[in-house]
Amino acid sequence: MFSFNKKSFKRFDFILLISVILLTLLGLLLVKSATINTGSNDLVKSQTMAMVLGLIMVLVLSLIDYHFLGKLYIPIYIVCNLILIVVAIWGFGEDEWGARSWLEIGPVIFQPSEFVKVGIIISLAKFIDNHKESINEPFTLLKILLFVSPPILLILKQPDAGTAIVIVFFIALMMFTAGLRPRYIGYAVFCALAALPVLWFKLDNYQKNRFFDFLEPERNMAGSGYQVVQSKIAIGSGKIFGRGLFKGVQTQLNFIPEKQTDFIFPVLVEELGFLGGMALILLYFVFLHRLVKIARNTEDVFGSTMVVGITGMFLFHIWENLAMTMGMMPVTGIPLPFISHGGTFLVINMICIGIVLSVGMHREGLNF
Repeated sequence: MFSFNKKSFKRFDFILLISVILLTLLGLLLVKSATINTGSNDLVKSQTMAMVLGLIMVLVLSLIDYHFLGKLYIPIYIVCNLILIVVAIWGFGEDEWGARSWLEIGPVIFQPSEFVKVGIIISLAKFIDNHKESINEPFTLLKILLFVSPPILLILKQPDAGTAIVIVFFIALMMFTAGLRPRYIGYAVFCALAALPVLWFKLDNYQKNRFFDFLEPERNMAGSGYQVVQSKIAIGSGKIFGRGLFKGVQTQLNFIPEKQTDFIFPVLVEELGFLGGMALILLYFVFLHRLVKIARNTEDVFGSTMVVGITGMFLFHIWENLAMTMGMMPVTGIPLPFISHGGTFLVINMICIGIVLSVGMHREGLNF
């Protein structure tokens, strides 16, 4: 299971790891700025602990031959569905966050769907690997559809449309890179568009308001549109160089709701300006480029497809979060990887990096 030698060490992607560490340190700085006027360092401390735990997970997972995860794909898939069933029965969060998506075990409160996203990537990558020769046969596509439907439907039931959209996105990306003919992607898009009227009437009022606010930002500036309006004010007021660290007016006077989590990007741009925002985007570009490079250099379908799924998950999170804070996409409550506060989310991000590094180091595979 564990393997380490000189050859694999040479394949360790230090640039990827350094980019992740820089992103995480920047996230700690921004969480500090977003919470400095509360007089408490609790969120910074919890984020620091999550970072340390996450880095340990990165090092441990990078030493494990990723093929070992493939051998466990059925148990991983079963656990993912079971934990979502547990959330449906005993979860909470409707009153606090509008969805029953959280579990509490002792002092720990976490969102299981974050773990489930990684579990789906691992199990689906292995499922695709097992059926790579018949990926375009209708019966195989039906089996894949039946395989991924239960976790997606359970997440939609919470309801957590944002997470479900992320999952659908990286599943489509994984299937496409595994050799699925484009016409099947077209059929899926057509079916999704045809189902939009039905899905629309199943949305809660607050979810519908997010689309209305996206189309007409000024329709309810003091209500459902308040968050995006204040975010855009903060971003615009940062100009080129920003107001200065810990000196953002919108940030420090608490005009930006959820500024330490989903809307942390406006904190960065208001205080560090356009240059700070571009520095973050450049870091993300380097980060995503290294992921793509590992996926392209991996001939094994399981490893390559798994990295593609992880890349797709990160790409969607980054694009949606940055775009929604600037009013370019509807608000979905999707956090910014390595930057937004959230211990579970950060640890999951680090686990993904550990898996990617393992693929990069052990992509020829070892017998064990």
